[in-house]
Amino acid sequence: MNEATMVYAGHTIPVLGCYDTVIVGGGSTGVSAGICAAQGGCRTMLVEKSIRLGGTCTNALVTPMMKSFTGHYSNFYAIENRLKQHGCVVRDSIGTEMRWFNAETMAQSIEELYLEAGGEILYDAALCDCLVEQAQIQCLILATAQGLCAVYGKQYVDASGDAVLAHAAGAPVDAGDENGNNQMSSLRFEMGGIDIEAYRKYVFSLGDTYSIFTQGEYYESAMVGGRNFVLEPLFQAGVAEGLLHPEDLRYYQTFSLPGKPGCLSFNCPHLATLTKNTSAMARSRAITEGRQMIHRLVLFLQKKMPGFEHSFLLQEASMLGVRESWRLNGVYCLTEEDYTQQARFADGVARGDWYIDVHSATKGLFHQNNYRDGDYYEIPYRSMICRQVENLVVAGRCISATFLMQASIRILPTVIDMGQAAGAACALAQKNKIPLNRVDGTHLRENLGEMR
Repeated sequence: MNEATMVYAGHTIPVLGCYDTVIVGGGSTGVSAGICAAQGGCRTMLVEKSIRLGGTCTNALVTPMMKSFTGHYSNFYAIENRLKQHGCVVRDSIGTEMRWFNAETMAQSIEELYLEAGGEILYDAALCDCLVEQAQIQCLILATAQGLCAVYGKQYVDASGDAVLAHAAGAPVDAGDENGNNQMSSLRFEMGGIDIEAYRKYVFSLGDTYSIFTQGEYYESAMVGGRNFVLEPLFQAGVAEGLLHPEDLRYYQTFSLPGKPGCLSFNCPHLATLTKNTSAMARSRAITEGRQMIHRLVLFLQKKMPGFEHSFLLQEASMLGVRESWRLNGVYCLTEEDYTQQARFADGVARGDWYIDVHSATKGLFHQNNYRDGDYYEIPYRSMICRQVENLVVAGRCISATFLMQASIRILPTVIDMGQAAGAACALAQKNKIPLNRVDGTHLRENLGEMR
Protein backbone atom coordinates (compact mmCIF):
# COMPACT_ATOMS: atom_id res chain seq x y z
CA MET A 1 0.00 0.00 0.00
CA ASN A 2 1.12 3.58 -0.63
CA GLU A 3 -0.56 6.83 0.42
CA ALA A 4 -3.41 6.67 -2.09
CA THR A 5 -3.86 3.06 -3.25
CA MET A 6 -3.74 -0.57 -2.17
CA VAL A 7 -3.88 -3.92 -3.92
CA TYR A 8 -7.02 -5.97 -3.41
CA ALA A 9 -7.71 -9.26 -5.23
CA GLY A 10 -5.09 -8.41 -7.80
CA HIS A 11 -6.47 -4.93 -8.47
CA THR A 12 -5.07 -1.55 -7.42
CA ILE A 13 -7.87 0.40 -5.73
CA PRO A 14 -8.07 3.86 -4.10
CA VAL A 15 -7.73 4.34 -0.36
CA LEU A 16 -10.26 7.00 0.64
CA GLY A 17 -8.78 7.65 4.06
CA CYS A 18 -7.38 6.36 7.34
CA TYR A 19 -9.40 6.96 10.52
CA ASP A 20 -9.42 6.18 14.20
CA THR A 21 -13.01 4.92 14.12
CA VAL A 22 -14.94 3.56 11.14
CA ILE A 23 -18.66 2.87 11.54
CA VAL A 24 -20.63 0.69 9.14
CA GLY A 25 -24.27 1.76 9.04
CA GLY A 26 -25.64 5.28 9.31
CA GLY A 27 -28.85 4.44 11.13
CA SER A 28 -29.74 5.92 14.49
CA THR A 29 -27.34 3.49 16.18
CA GLY A 30 -24.40 4.36 13.94
CA VAL A 31 -25.05 8.09 14.18
CA SER A 32 -25.19 7.90 17.96
CA ALA A 33 -21.92 5.96 18.01
CA GLY A 34 -20.35 8.45 15.63
CA ILE A 35 -21.38 11.49 17.66
CA CYS A 36 -19.86 10.04 20.82
CA ALA A 37 -16.67 8.77 19.15
CA ALA A 38 -16.06 12.11 17.40
CA GLN A 39 -16.76 14.09 20.56
CA GLY A 40 -14.33 11.79 22.34
CA GLY A 41 -11.49 12.81 20.03
CA CYS A 42 -11.60 10.03 17.44
CA ARG A 43 -11.31 10.88 13.77
CA THR A 44 -14.52 9.19 12.70
CA MET A 45 -15.91 7.98 9.36
CA LEU A 46 -19.52 6.83 8.99
CA VAL A 47 -20.13 4.56 5.98
CA GLU A 48 -23.75 4.53 4.75
CA LYS A 49 -25.08 2.53 1.80
CA SER A 50 -27.98 4.91 1.09
CA ILE A 51 -27.96 8.69 0.63
CA ARG A 52 -29.50 9.69 3.96
CA LEU A 53 -28.86 8.83 7.57
CA GLY A 54 -31.43 7.22 9.81
CA GLY A 55 -31.57 3.68 8.49
CA THR A 56 -34.78 1.96 9.45
CA CYS A 57 -36.44 5.07 10.87
CA THR A 58 -35.91 7.11 7.69
CA ASN A 59 -35.31 4.76 4.75
CA ALA A 60 -37.69 2.04 5.94
CA LEU A 61 -40.16 4.75 7.13
CA VAL A 62 -40.44 3.25 10.62
CA THR A 63 -42.20 5.95 12.61
CA PRO A 64 -43.06 6.65 15.38
CA MET A 65 -40.50 5.95 18.11
CA MET A 66 -41.82 3.35 20.52
CA LYS A 67 -42.40 4.52 24.08
CA SER A 68 -39.81 3.99 26.75
CA PHE A 69 -40.09 4.84 30.42
CA THR A 70 -36.53 4.17 31.49
CA GLY A 71 -33.60 6.58 31.49
CA HIS A 72 -31.53 7.41 28.40
CA TYR A 73 -28.21 9.01 27.53
CA SER A 74 -27.64 12.47 26.10
CA ASN A 75 -27.83 11.56 22.38
CA PHE A 76 -31.42 10.42 22.75
CA TYR A 77 -32.48 13.80 24.12
CA ALA A 78 -30.29 15.72 21.67
CA ILE A 79 -32.16 14.04 18.80
CA GLU A 80 -35.52 14.81 20.39
CA ASN A 81 -34.57 18.44 20.95
CA ARG A 82 -33.29 18.87 17.40
CA LEU A 83 -36.54 17.43 16.04
CA LYS A 84 -38.40 20.01 18.12
CA GLN A 85 -36.21 22.81 16.74
CA HIS A 86 -37.22 21.75 13.24
CA GLY A 87 -40.91 21.84 14.08
CA CYS A 88 -41.61 18.18 14.78
CA VAL A 89 -44.02 17.74 17.68
CA VAL A 90 -42.44 14.58 18.97
CA ARG A 91 -44.77 13.60 21.80
CA ASP A 92 -48.47 13.03 21.44
CA SER A 93 -51.02 15.07 23.35
CA ILE A 94 -52.21 12.11 25.44
CA GLY A 95 -48.88 11.82 27.26
CA THR A 96 -47.99 8.20 26.52
CA GLU A 97 -44.27 8.95 26.03
CA MET A 98 -44.52 8.03 22.33
CA ARG A 99 -42.13 10.17 20.29
CA TRP A 100 -43.13 10.59 16.66
CA PHE A 101 -41.55 12.27 13.68
CA ASN A 102 -41.34 12.23 9.92
CA ALA A 103 -38.44 10.61 8.09
CA GLU A 104 -37.19 13.76 6.37
CA THR A 105 -36.88 15.78 9.57
CA MET A 106 -35.23 12.89 11.39
CA ALA A 107 -32.63 12.51 8.62
CA GLN A 108 -31.89 16.24 8.69
CA SER A 109 -31.65 16.35 12.48
CA ILE A 110 -29.26 13.45 12.98
CA GLU A 111 -27.03 14.48 10.06
CA GLU A 112 -26.66 17.92 11.62
CA LEU A 113 -25.83 16.49 15.03
CA TYR A 114 -23.22 14.11 13.64
CA LEU A 115 -21.51 16.72 11.46
CA GLU A 116 -21.48 19.22 14.33
CA ALA A 117 -19.64 16.62 16.40
CA GLY A 118 -16.91 16.59 13.75
CA GLY A 119 -17.57 13.27 12.03
CA GLU A 120 -17.26 12.52 8.31
CA ILE A 121 -19.80 10.67 6.14
CA LEU A 122 -19.30 8.44 3.11
CA TYR A 123 -22.70 8.07 1.47
CA ASP A 124 -23.62 5.65 -1.32
CA ALA A 125 -20.98 3.14 -0.22
CA ALA A 126 -21.76 -0.53 0.47
CA LEU A 127 -19.51 -2.91 2.38
CA CYS A 128 -18.14 -5.65 0.11
CA ASP A 129 -15.39 -7.16 2.21
CA CYS A 130 -12.90 -6.48 4.97
CA LEU A 131 -9.30 -7.52 5.47
CA VAL A 132 -8.46 -9.13 8.82
CA GLU A 133 -4.99 -9.85 10.18
CA GLN A 134 -4.16 -11.27 13.60
CA ALA A 135 -7.77 -10.97 14.83
CA GLN A 136 -8.03 -7.29 13.86
CA ILE A 137 -9.88 -5.66 10.98
CA GLN A 138 -7.36 -3.71 8.90
CA CYS A 139 -9.60 -2.05 6.33
CA LEU A 140 -12.99 -2.14 4.63
CA ILE A 141 -13.54 -2.78 0.92
CA LEU A 142 -16.46 -0.68 -0.30
CA ALA A 143 -18.46 -0.49 -3.52
CA THR A 144 -18.74 3.18 -4.51
CA ALA A 145 -19.28 5.35 -7.59
CA GLN A 146 -15.48 5.13 -8.07
CA GLY A 147 -15.65 1.36 -8.06
CA LEU A 148 -14.03 -0.62 -5.27
CA CYS A 149 -12.35 1.58 -2.64
CA ALA A 150 -10.73 1.00 0.75
CA VAL A 151 -11.10 2.76 4.07
CA TYR A 152 -8.66 2.06 6.90
CA GLY A 153 -9.40 2.33 10.61
CA LYS A 154 -7.94 1.46 13.97
CA GLN A 155 -11.33 0.34 15.33
CA TYR A 156 -14.71 -0.50 13.85
CA VAL A 157 -18.36 -0.31 14.84
CA ASP A 158 -20.89 -2.63 13.21
CA ALA A 159 -24.13 -0.63 13.30
CA SER A 160 -25.48 -2.23 10.13
CA GLY A 161 -28.47 -3.91 11.78
CA ASP A 162 -27.61 -7.09 9.87
CA ALA A 163 -24.18 -7.70 11.47
CA VAL A 164 -22.67 -7.47 7.98
CA LEU A 165 -19.23 -6.35 9.18
CA ALA A 166 -19.11 -8.88 12.02
CA HIS A 167 -20.09 -11.61 9.57
CA ALA A 168 -17.51 -10.51 6.98
CA ALA A 169 -14.77 -10.32 9.60
CA GLY A 170 -15.35 -13.89 10.74
CA ALA A 171 -17.13 -13.16 14.01
CA PRO A 172 -19.60 -15.89 15.01
CA VAL A 173 -23.21 -15.02 14.19
CA ASP A 174 -26.67 -16.55 14.61
CA ALA A 175 -29.91 -15.95 12.74
CA GLY A 176 -33.57 -16.69 13.31
CA ASP A 177 -35.45 -18.88 15.75
CA GLU A 178 -34.84 -22.55 16.52
CA ASN A 179 -35.84 -23.38 12.93
CA GLY A 180 -33.70 -20.66 11.38
CA ASN A 181 -36.72 -18.48 10.49
CA ASN A 182 -36.35 -14.75 10.98
CA GLN A 183 -38.87 -12.25 12.27
CA MET A 184 -41.24 -10.96 9.63
CA SER A 185 -40.19 -7.94 7.60
CA SER A 186 -42.40 -5.13 6.30
CA LEU A 187 -42.30 -2.78 3.35
CA ARG A 188 -43.82 0.42 4.66
CA PHE A 189 -45.38 3.29 2.76
CA GLU A 190 -46.97 6.70 3.25
CA MET A 191 -50.15 8.20 1.83
CA GLY A 192 -51.26 11.82 1.53
CA GLY A 193 -54.50 13.65 0.80
CA ILE A 194 -56.32 11.88 3.65
CA ASP A 195 -59.16 13.40 5.66
CA ILE A 196 -57.82 11.99 8.90
CA GLU A 197 -60.70 13.31 11.03
CA ALA A 198 -63.22 11.59 8.76
CA TYR A 199 -61.20 8.38 8.98
CA ARG A 200 -60.95 8.65 12.77
CA LYS A 201 -64.67 9.35 13.07
CA TYR A 202 -65.53 6.35 10.94
CA VAL A 203 -63.30 3.93 12.87
CA PHE A 204 -64.66 5.05 16.24
CA SER A 205 -68.22 4.84 14.91
CA LEU A 206 -67.63 1.10 14.55
CA GLY A 207 -66.78 0.81 18.25
CA ASP A 208 -63.01 0.68 17.91
CA THR A 209 -61.22 -0.26 21.13
CA TYR A 210 -57.66 -0.33 19.72
CA SER A 211 -56.89 3.36 19.34
CA ILE A 212 -57.06 5.58 22.42
CA PHE A 213 -56.54 8.75 20.40
CA THR A 214 -60.06 10.14 20.09
CA GLN A 215 -58.79 13.66 19.44
CA GLY A 216 -55.61 15.68 19.01
CA GLU A 217 -52.79 15.65 16.50
CA TYR A 218 -51.90 12.00 16.89
CA TYR A 219 -53.92 9.10 15.54
CA GLU A 220 -53.27 5.44 14.89
CA SER A 221 -55.44 2.52 13.88
CA ALA A 222 -54.94 -1.15 13.14
CA MET A 223 -56.47 -4.36 11.85
CA VAL A 224 -55.11 -7.88 12.22
CA GLY A 225 -57.02 -10.56 10.38
CA GLY A 226 -58.82 -13.04 12.61
CA ARG A 227 -58.32 -10.95 15.78
CA ASN A 228 -61.81 -9.31 15.92
CA PHE A 229 -60.71 -5.82 14.90
CA VAL A 230 -63.65 -3.64 13.90
CA LEU A 231 -62.19 -2.86 10.48
CA GLU A 232 -61.91 -6.50 9.42
CA PRO A 233 -65.38 -6.79 7.80
CA LEU A 234 -64.49 -3.91 5.47
CA PHE A 235 -61.19 -5.58 4.57
CA GLN A 236 -62.98 -8.91 4.03
CA ALA A 237 -65.36 -7.14 1.66
CA GLY A 238 -62.30 -5.87 -0.19
CA VAL A 239 -61.15 -9.48 -0.61
CA ALA A 240 -64.59 -10.52 -1.84
CA GLU A 241 -64.53 -7.76 -4.48
CA GLY A 242 -61.03 -8.70 -5.64
CA LEU A 243 -59.39 -5.50 -4.44
CA LEU A 244 -57.35 -7.34 -1.82
CA HIS A 245 -55.82 -10.78 -1.46
CA PRO A 246 -56.30 -12.75 1.78
CA GLU A 247 -52.62 -12.23 2.71
CA ASP A 248 -53.19 -8.45 2.67
CA LEU A 249 -55.28 -8.85 5.85
CA ARG A 250 -52.39 -10.25 7.84
CA TYR A 251 -51.47 -6.91 9.39
CA TYR A 252 -52.58 -3.31 8.88
CA GLN A 253 -51.43 -0.42 11.05
CA THR A 254 -51.16 3.29 10.41
CA PHE A 255 -49.76 6.31 12.30
CA SER A 256 -49.90 10.09 12.04
CA LEU A 257 -46.96 12.00 10.56
CA PRO A 258 -46.10 15.30 12.31
CA GLY A 259 -45.35 18.09 9.86
CA LYS A 260 -47.32 16.30 7.14
CA PRO A 261 -51.00 17.19 7.56
CA GLY A 262 -53.31 14.79 5.78
CA CYS A 263 -50.62 12.09 5.65
CA LEU A 264 -50.33 8.70 7.35
CA SER A 265 -47.49 6.19 7.65
CA PHE A 266 -48.35 2.50 7.22
CA ASN A 267 -46.62 -0.25 9.19
CA CYS A 268 -47.51 -2.79 6.54
CA PRO A 269 -47.65 -4.91 4.48
CA HIS A 270 -46.08 -7.80 6.38
CA LEU A 271 -44.12 -10.15 4.14
CA ALA A 272 -44.85 -13.62 5.49
CA THR A 273 -43.15 -15.42 2.60
CA LEU A 274 -39.82 -13.86 3.60
CA THR A 275 -38.69 -16.28 6.30
CA LYS A 276 -34.94 -15.88 5.59
CA ASN A 277 -33.90 -12.24 5.94
CA THR A 278 -30.33 -13.44 5.49
CA SER A 279 -30.99 -14.46 1.85
CA ALA A 280 -30.28 -11.84 -0.82
CA MET A 281 -32.60 -13.48 -3.36
CA ALA A 282 -35.41 -13.92 -0.84
CA ARG A 283 -35.20 -10.26 0.16
CA SER A 284 -35.36 -9.19 -3.48
CA ARG A 285 -38.44 -11.32 -4.17
CA ALA A 286 -40.11 -9.98 -1.03
CA ILE A 287 -39.65 -6.38 -2.18
CA THR A 288 -41.55 -7.15 -5.39
CA GLU A 289 -44.27 -8.90 -3.41
CA GLY A 290 -44.49 -6.03 -0.94
CA ARG A 291 -44.81 -3.43 -3.67
CA GLN A 292 -47.71 -5.35 -5.21
CA MET A 293 -49.39 -5.53 -1.79
CA ILE A 294 -48.92 -1.77 -1.29
CA HIS A 295 -50.63 -0.98 -4.56
CA ARG A 296 -53.58 -3.23 -3.67
CA LEU A 297 -53.91 -1.60 -0.24
CA VAL A 298 -53.77 1.90 -1.69
CA LEU A 299 -56.50 1.15 -4.25
CA PHE A 300 -58.66 -0.53 -1.59
CA LEU A 301 -58.35 2.44 0.79
CA GLN A 302 -59.13 4.93 -1.99
CA LYS A 303 -62.25 3.04 -3.00
CA LYS A 304 -63.60 1.79 0.32
CA MET A 305 -62.23 3.62 3.37
CA PRO A 306 -63.96 6.83 4.51
CA GLY A 307 -61.49 9.72 4.53
CA PHE A 308 -59.36 8.24 1.72
CA GLU A 309 -61.52 9.37 -1.21
CA HIS A 310 -58.93 11.88 -2.46
CA SER A 311 -55.81 10.18 -1.11
CA PHE A 312 -52.69 9.18 -3.01
CA LEU A 313 -49.52 7.16 -2.56
CA LEU A 314 -46.89 9.56 -1.22
CA GLN A 315 -43.85 7.27 -1.06
CA GLU A 316 -42.73 3.69 -0.61
CA ALA A 317 -39.90 2.81 1.74
CA SER A 318 -36.50 2.64 0.04
CA MET A 319 -35.45 -0.33 2.19
CA LEU A 320 -37.17 -3.26 3.86
CA GLY A 321 -38.26 -2.91 7.46
CA VAL A 322 -36.17 -5.81 8.76
CA ARG A 323 -36.81 -6.67 12.39
CA GLU A 324 -34.16 -9.38 12.76
CA SER A 325 -31.54 -11.15 10.65
CA TRP A 326 -27.93 -11.98 11.64
CA ARG A 327 -27.04 -11.50 15.30
CA LEU A 328 -23.59 -11.49 16.89
CA ASN A 329 -22.73 -14.51 19.00
CA GLY A 330 -20.75 -12.53 21.52
CA VAL A 331 -19.08 -12.89 24.89
CA TYR A 332 -22.49 -12.78 26.60
CA CYS A 333 -25.82 -13.67 24.99
CA LEU A 334 -28.84 -11.83 26.39
CA THR A 335 -31.82 -14.14 26.91
CA GLU A 336 -35.52 -13.88 27.58
CA GLU A 337 -34.70 -14.92 31.17
CA ASP A 338 -32.72 -11.68 31.45
CA TYR A 339 -35.88 -9.87 30.38
CA THR A 340 -38.08 -11.68 32.89
CA GLN A 341 -35.62 -11.17 35.75
CA GLN A 342 -34.88 -7.52 34.84
CA ALA A 343 -31.21 -8.43 34.78
CA ARG A 344 -28.53 -6.07 36.05
CA PHE A 345 -24.86 -6.28 35.07
CA ALA A 346 -21.67 -4.66 36.33
CA ASP A 347 -20.96 -3.74 32.69
CA GLY A 348 -24.56 -2.76 31.88
CA VAL A 349 -24.19 0.13 29.40
CA ALA A 350 -27.78 0.49 28.12
CA ARG A 351 -31.30 -0.30 29.24
CA GLY A 352 -34.29 -1.91 27.58
CA ASP A 353 -37.94 -1.85 28.58
CA TRP A 354 -39.88 -2.68 25.41
CA TYR A 355 -41.82 -5.93 25.56
CA ILE A 356 -40.77 -9.08 23.70
CA ASP A 357 -42.51 -8.22 20.43
CA VAL A 358 -42.16 -11.04 17.92
CA HIS A 359 -43.65 -10.79 14.43
CA SER A 360 -43.00 -14.38 13.40
CA ALA A 361 -43.22 -15.27 9.72
CA THR A 362 -44.35 -18.79 10.60
CA LYS A 363 -46.04 -18.52 14.03
CA GLY A 364 -47.80 -15.16 13.98
CA LEU A 365 -47.54 -12.51 16.70
CA PHE A 366 -46.05 -13.33 20.09
CA HIS A 367 -45.94 -10.80 22.93
CA GLN A 368 -44.46 -11.12 26.40
CA ASN A 369 -45.00 -8.08 28.58
CA ASN A 370 -44.73 -8.12 32.34
CA TYR A 371 -43.12 -4.73 32.89
CA ARG A 372 -44.56 -1.71 34.61
CA ASP A 373 -43.44 1.83 33.80
CA GLY A 374 -39.91 2.25 35.14
CA ASP A 375 -38.96 -1.45 34.96
CA TYR A 376 -35.99 -2.33 32.77
CA TYR A 377 -33.20 -4.79 32.08
CA GLU A 378 -29.60 -3.86 31.35
CA ILE A 379 -27.55 -4.63 28.25
CA PRO A 380 -23.97 -5.59 29.11
CA TYR A 381 -21.02 -4.43 27.04
CA ARG A 382 -20.08 -8.11 26.72
CA SER A 383 -23.09 -8.57 24.42
CA MET A 384 -21.55 -6.06 22.00
CA ILE A 385 -18.12 -7.66 21.61
CA CYS A 386 -16.65 -11.02 20.67
CA ARG A 387 -13.31 -12.73 21.29
CA GLN A 388 -12.58 -13.49 17.63
CA VAL A 389 -12.32 -9.89 16.32
CA GLU A 390 -10.55 -7.61 18.78
CA ASN A 391 -11.13 -4.14 17.32
CA LEU A 392 -14.86 -4.54 16.65
CA VAL A 393 -17.90 -3.49 18.69
CA VAL A 394 -21.44 -4.30 17.53
CA ALA A 395 -24.39 -2.07 18.40
CA GLY A 396 -28.09 -2.04 17.57
CA ARG A 397 -30.54 -4.81 16.86
CA CYS A 398 -27.75 -7.27 15.89
CA ILE A 399 -25.99 -7.56 19.26
CA SER A 400 -25.62 -10.92 20.99
CA ALA A 401 -29.12 -11.96 22.06
CA THR A 402 -31.50 -14.87 21.60
CA PHE A 403 -34.24 -14.69 18.99
CA LEU A 404 -36.89 -13.79 21.57
CA MET A 405 -34.76 -11.31 23.49
CA GLN A 406 -33.76 -9.54 20.28
CA ALA A 407 -37.45 -8.73 19.80
CA SER A 408 -37.21 -6.41 22.82
CA ILE A 409 -33.85 -4.71 22.27
CA ARG A 410 -34.53 -3.58 18.68
CA ILE A 411 -36.49 -0.36 19.32
CA LEU A 412 -35.14 3.12 18.60
CA PRO A 413 -34.59 4.49 22.15
CA THR A 414 -32.62 1.37 23.12
CA VAL A 415 -30.41 1.22 20.02
CA ILE A 416 -29.59 4.95 20.26
CA ASP A 417 -28.24 4.32 23.77
CA MET A 418 -26.31 1.26 22.59
CA GLY A 419 -24.78 3.40 19.85
CA GLN A 420 -23.66 6.00 22.38
CA ALA A 421 -22.11 3.24 24.50
CA ALA A 422 -20.26 1.92 21.44
CA GLY A 423 -18.96 5.40 20.62
CA ALA A 424 -17.82 5.93 24.20
CA ALA A 425 -16.05 2.56 24.07
CA CYS A 426 -14.21 3.69 20.94
CA ALA A 427 -13.03 6.87 22.67
CA LEU A 428 -11.93 4.92 25.75
CA ALA A 429 -10.09 2.30 23.69
CA GLN A 430 -8.36 5.02 21.66
CA LYS A 431 -7.29 6.85 24.80
CA ASN A 432 -5.93 3.71 26.46
CA LYS A 433 -4.53 2.21 23.23
CA ILE A 434 -6.35 -1.10 23.68
CA PRO A 435 -8.65 -3.14 21.43
CA LEU A 436 -12.40 -2.68 21.80
CA ASN A 437 -12.95 -6.18 23.17
CA ARG A 438 -10.55 -5.40 26.04
CA VAL A 439 -12.37 -2.28 27.20
CA ASP A 440 -13.46 -2.70 30.80
CA GLY A 441 -17.26 -2.56 30.61
CA THR A 442 -17.51 -1.45 34.23
CA HIS A 443 -15.19 1.47 33.52
CA LEU A 444 -17.14 2.25 30.36
CA ARG A 445 -20.35 2.35 32.36
CA GLU A 446 -18.77 4.85 34.73
CA ASN A 447 -17.62 7.02 31.82
CA LEU A 448 -21.11 7.07 30.30
CA GLY A 449 -22.53 8.48 33.52
CA GLU A 450 -26.09 8.41 34.76
CA MET A 451 -29.09 8.11 32.50
CA ARG A 452 -31.89 10.57 32.94
